[in-house]
Amino acid sequence: MKKLAGLILSTAMVVSMVSGCGVGGSSGSASKSQALSDGVLTVGTNAEFPPFEYVGDDGEPDGFDIALIKAVGEELGVKVVVENMDFDSLVSAIGSKIDVAIAGMTVTEERKQSVDFSESYFDAVQHVLVPAGSDISSKDDLVGKKIGVQLGTTGDFLVEDIEGATAQQYNKAVDAVNDLVNGRVDAVIVDSNPAGVFAKNFEGAIKDLDGADFGFEVENYAIAIPKGDSELKTAIDNALKKLKENGTYDELVKKYI
Repeated sequence: MKKLAGLILSTAMVVSMVSGCGVGGSSGSASKSQALSDGVLTVGTNAEFPPFEYVGDDGEPDGFDIALIKAVGEELGVKVVVENMDFDSLVSAIGSKIDVAIAGMTVTEERKQSVDFSESYFDAVQHVLVPAGSDISSKDDLVGKKIGVQLGTTGDFLVEDIEGATAQQYNKAVDAVNDLVNGRVDAVIVDSNPAGVFAKNFEGAIKDLDGADFGFEVENYAIAIPKGDSELKTAIDNALKKLKENGTYDELVKKYI
């Protein structure tokens, strides 16, 4: 809201203006994001995506994303509370049940219709997991196959572009991998880092194929933010920049990834 110097306002007008400028509104840069106004940042994640998020030994969400958002919270001077939920429900929960979401979430045009995103904090590509003895090695080999994917993820969307392929959807990526090991699906499409973790955990039973050989492009992970909350986006972007500059980001990459 612009201030007009020298303009004398009546008491009634002042009251009206004050009541019309709620916290988190879009009236001006001096306003504070509603997500930060209470000193608590409620963060949604899906702790089924190692090494970015998983359930730690203490039963609480842990992983690179969780450590990163907690570091962001420290920079912003707010307490971070993490809520674990289904990946497919994260975007719709932003601005109501949660303030932001971090879950190895790829920036897409479709998601940008519902939420805004921070600057990207990680680049990734999809990989393909197949049985150890499989001859699948290219996108053409996936034609007509049953492919396991985590619901709402990039892998889920990619199956739509594979001729005759059927997406077998799961709430947890590990359930898709278990079905792969047990012969219920022909392949699983999942991000590269989780793919590496699963391949190690199921060593000898499955193999991890580079998505570049299937024509999959590099994706950008970012923190999902309520649509139009420019104050929150700026604050988070500045915090991410500082964490990269002071070495914290690199320390977390070394620890988790």
